[in-house]
Amino acid sequence: MGGTEHLTVRREGATLILTLNRPEARNALSLPMLVGLYDGWIEADADDSVRSVVFTGAGGCFCAGMDLKALAGGSMSGEEYRERLTADPDLHWKAMLRHHRPRKPVVAAVEGPCVAGGTEMLQGTDIRVAGESAVFGLYEVRRGLFPIGGSTVRLPRQIPRTHALEMLLTGRPYSAREAADIGLIGRVVPDGSALDTALEIADRINACGPLAVEAVKASVYETAAMTETDGLAAELARGRPVFDTADAREGTRAFAEKRPPVYKRA
Repeated sequence: MGGTEHLTVRREGATLILTLNRPEARNALSLPMLVGLYDGWIEADADDSVRSVVFTGAGGCFCAGMDLKALAGGSMSGEEYRERLTADPDLHWKAMLRHHRPRKPVVAAVEGPCVAGGTEMLQGTDIRVAGESAVFGLYEVRRGLFPIGGSTVRLPRQIPRTHALEMLLTGRPYSAREAADIGLIGRVVPDGSALDTALEIADRINACGPLAVEAVKASVYETAAMTETDGLAAELARGRPVFDTADAREGTRAFAEKRPPVYKRA
């Protein structure tokens, strides 16, 4: 199991938990964090015993985005990881879920600030839970910057365009309640309970057939830009093979026998 000084990785049952771990800097992005995140996503994809991922931050904060002080000074912490980015110039975009979509469901557990790069990474997750005091926003325009982590493309596809443009063009903060109202997050929970709630959701996912879960997620994303006719055809191509699996037979048999199913990814 991987991880770096700014990204911790641990298992809880069939869930892999990735935690941004730089609370003294409000979990601002760093080279060790990006490398650790990338490795975490790859580990989740490669390990069939992992059925879900929970993505969170340490110290009551999700992520405050890029480390602007380090950026202004021309250096970022963890320069010893620079060779990883040199070897794969796309690594940081994969780490931030701009150029990588994990095949396992990703549940975000947000406490405190989730702004700029934090809100950008959030858009690469599948299910989102936030504590009441969480704050969201894309602050880049306020600094004369561009939210290049994918937000001008993804955000208008995930929430109504008028809300997306207001968030993008004003750079203002959004409360958790407002973020939920516009559809950026799915649940608002009492402060300090986002991780527990995310783990509960992950446990429900883990109890389902993993082949079915992964096929459903893949279908949702691959058909998003299709016409309805093309999307329905793609759904059949993706969904029909699931019915021919041993897991599908196990699921129906377990239902008939009134017992929990035992899925084997077969």
